[in-house]
Amino acid sequence: MRELFLFPFGGNAKEALGVVAAINAQAPTYQLLGFVDDNPQTHGRQFAGTPVLGGRGLLERHPQALVLAVPGRPENFRRRLAIIDSLGLDPQRLATLVHPAAHIGPEVSIGRNCLIMAGVVLTAQVTIGDHCVILPNTVISHETVVERGCLIGSNVSVSGGVVIGEQCYLGSGCRIIQEVAIGAGTLVGLGAVMIRSCGPASVLAGNPARPLAK
Repeated sequence: MRELFLFPFGGNAKEALGVVAAINAQAPTYQLLGFVDDNPQTHGRQFAGTPVLGGRGLLERHPQALVLAVPGRPENFRRRLAIIDSLGLDPQRLATLVHPAAHIGPEVSIGRNCLIMAGVVLTAQVTIGDHCVILPNTVISHETVVERGCLIGSNVSVSGGVVIGEQCYLGSGCRIIQEVAIGAGTLVGLGAVMIRSCGPASVLAGNPARPLAK
């Protein structure tokens, strides 16, 4: 079993607990040490019996431990890659967790430090870049490319041939039609329906999705 830290003590890491448990139920794989967080006020807290052990200095004191680094909220998602890079970790230490109840189709590629949750379907020839989080019951169809650092909510439907740029945030329940290109750093609101491509750093909502003030 490999030792594993979850960083930071936030929603994505809390949800990762269930993925770790499901993987270990199939075959003992990870020894979960606990959460690591930059905020001292969280240290000593627990969630579902898993402690917040301290700050990022723990990562240096446990050089053999793997790390799943999954920061990101709607208000700071464009800083995800910078936060992860600031940990200074050897890429070999970054864990990718795929829930056993996810469906991974043929010729699918998933990068480092990704969290793929239950019910996710990656159909065929889908490419998921490093540092991505995909929440439950999302379907990403053939030949779609999700670039580094993206957060994709639950029950999202992405049609074939879509390109999603770096550090995008796709809100739960949104729909993306085929062959759309989404510019880097774009926020797609809850339940939005994208029928056309957009440039970088867009903020979109509605059906059909329209730009909002940035």
